[in-house]
Amino acid sequence: MLWVKGEVRWMFENLTDRLSSVFDTLRGKGALGPKDVDAALGEVRRALLEADVALPVAKAFIEKVRERAVGQEVLRSVTPGQQVVKIVHDAMVETLGERLVPISLAAAAPVVIMMVGLQGSGKTTSTAKIAKRLEAQEKKKILMASLDVRRPAAQEQLKVLGEQTGIATLPVVAGQQPVDITKRALQAAKLGGFDVVMLDTAGRLHVDEALMSEMAEVRSVSAPHETLLVADSLTGQDAVNVAEQFHSRIPLTGIVLTRTDGDGRGGAALSMRAVTGVPIKLLGTGEKLDALEDFAPDRVAGRILGMGDVVSLVEKAAETLDAEKANRIAAKMKKGQFDLDDLAEQLKQMARMGGMAGVMGMLPGMGKMKKQMDAAELDNSVIKRQGAIISSMTKAERRNPKLLNASRKKRVAAGSGTSVQEINRLLKMHRQMADMMKAMAKGGKRGMGGLAGLFGGGGMPELPADMPADMPSDPKEIEKLLADNGKVPGLPGGLSGLSGAGGFRGGLPGLSGLGGPNFKGKKK
Repeated sequence: MLWVKGEVRWMFENLTDRLSSVFDTLRGKGALGPKDVDAALGEVRRALLEADVALPVAKAFIEKVRERAVGQEVLRSVTPGQQVVKIVHDAMVETLGERLVPISLAAAAPVVIMMVGLQGSGKTTSTAKIAKRLEAQEKKKILMASLDVRRPAAQEQLKVLGEQTGIATLPVVAGQQPVDITKRALQAAKLGGFDVVMLDTAGRLHVDEALMSEMAEVRSVSAPHETLLVADSLTGQDAVNVAEQFHSRIPLTGIVLTRTDGDGRGGAALSMRAVTGVPIKLLGTGEKLDALEDFAPDRVAGRILGMGDVVSLVEKAAETLDAEKANRIAAKMKKGQFDLDDLAEQLKQMARMGGMAGVMGMLPGMGKMKKQMDAAELDNSVIKRQGAIISSMTKAERRNPKLLNASRKKRVAAGSGTSVQEINRLLKMHRQMADMMKAMAKGGKRGMGGLAGLFGGGGMPELPADMPADMPSDPKEIEKLLADNGKVPGLPGGLSGLSGAGGFRGGLPGLSGLGGPNFKGKKK
């Protein structure tokens, strides 16, 4: 995710804000009439168009929702506003594709994956990302081959990415053309016992006949099991047009959307599946080679509508948390012990998961905290400063913060490039969290506050009533999901700390130390 002044950029951010205000109005009404529904859907339609959703797609979406929303079961419902939100959610899931469609490797080895797209869409980087992902998750032996002979640095770029990821790349033979490179890659894969061959084809600045002819020849020779279009989500409607043109000449099996961490309007994702019928399979969420996520329509729809994405958060936690360290910290917490070394480790873990704003963006109902988080400036630089402060302390000071008198604080401030005030805020945050650890050790049932809860324990926060139907809503079910996902010790129930006991009732204890004194959390 991309950090910008304490917030995580996401391609649907503006759409989420607009829809949240519409749904807040609906939820505030005790009863809904046809006029209320029409007014709300008019706002939804405007929000979709502003997000660059194709007009035919927006029209079809609104009609689908209207048909379901004016039924008697909604108008007579005890909670009509929530019923409409649920209907919008379900319609959005249908528009996005209903279910997650992973990359298929169900073919005889070597399975060929052909990557296509325009120049500058992130095709080469996406090739390396997918190769790395398939090797790590599917335990496959991958060979990457660059067919881009027009862009001088393209083949060298894939070679460098191969070295960075440890993925084999086909040696470059000067002057060889794409079709011949393809034949050589297939032969090398068979002789080398590779499971998958990834063909990084050439791109153009725009779709033209020469590009399509070349793609058709490569496809004819390689018979790819998967043909993935890499499209830049920041190009909006143009990405949809490109997808249509490619699909009309070279049948696509999936789409990879890149730069979804940018400030685009997100309409491409909502339109591409509906216009082409081709599933979006993956989202590129950053420049790093592990910044790649599955495109799960129900999860994406949930985030768009402010319902969070607990499942993705759990998966991210399982991938990034150090189980051994988490287990050690959890054991200390059970004894009521929590020193500054423990806090430093949790700050590092939080940064790996996208920082506080990244985590909270996936929690249900946290969209409304955005302004408070912006005011608190909860970004990676804050977490880094806190880490620098702790690193500037001696071992004895980290284990016993009471040793930090005025002169020691001045020394730490000078060593970390911070101020005594920042050190005091950090120590205050630590004291609050340490007190909660002691309370938990004595059998207290209140959820751990601040960052500590992520690794310690406690119950899950209450979830909103308008959670998607197919996501777990029972806290015990979610705790089981947390416990089962990667078997990370200390993680079950850990999200409770991010929202206090039961969903932000008590705010976020300790976070005032992270981002300044203004961020206290929202009271119910």
